[in-house]
Amino acid sequence: MTALVAQDAGTPSPGTLDILLWVVVPYVAIAVFVVGHFWRYRYDKFGWTTRSSQLYENRLLRLGSPLFHFGILLVVLGHVGGLLVPKSWTEAAGIGDTAYHVTAVVLGVPAGACTLVGAAILVYRRRTVGPVFSATTRNDKVMYVLLVGTILLGLGTTVLGNLTDHPHDYRETVSPWFRSVFTFQPEPALMAAAPIGFRLHALAAWALFAFWPFSRLVHVFSMPLGYLTRPYIVYRSRDTDLGSRAPRRGWERVR
Repeated sequence: MTALVAQDAGTPSPGTLDILLWVVVPYVAIAVFVVGHFWRYRYDKFGWTTRSSQLYENRLLRLGSPLFHFGILLVVLGHVGGLLVPKSWTEAAGIGDTAYHVTAVVLGVPAGACTLVGAAILVYRRRTVGPVFSATTRNDKVMYVLLVGTILLGLGTTVLGNLTDHPHDYRETVSPWFRSVFTFQPEPALMAAAPIGFRLHALAAWALFAFWPFSRLVHVFSMPLGYLTRPYIVYRSRDTDLGSRAPRRGWERVR
């Protein structure tokens, strides 16, 4: 059973709202995320797809999709390192606060900017290209709002913190709170002490995770492993006299 960790003497006890936002909401989102994916795979296998619209328009997609996907990959890797790796580990490795902060900003801001620009291009494409707009469902619109909103809140918090020269060390509040959720010893007071930007970013992320199983984002967990072992695509020819060299294995001519 989930238990709240006792707070230090100098740390105020979390209120009801803090427990609701930083204990109840995360566990509900995680439960919906896990059970929702199981349900979706069990009852909607044919809907487990990106519903690609490449056939309708390719120019904008060719620009926006790589920007978004490569950017979001770097953002996810940065979050994994920042949230799951304790501050004490990086200090033990000889990485000081200044070096860590500079590295996070130098890598994180461009990655977030690429993700946001890519998402903006994809949203613009869906809004302005007729066939793509017609294929856009209400579910897609909600997904884009949650996704772009989460990205904007995260990037805005980072940029504003550095512009004001008062960046918050999230490794002392957000990161230990996040880890405490997954060790079933939640510490809501830590997240309650974080700036409002980090709290809004976290809430938007939990909302996105809860909505994830019911959107096209499920394609993230689709791994085409069959491509590694499937046979070659066979091209038939009407001319039986083409070529005099014996075909390699897997390329035999089909008659």
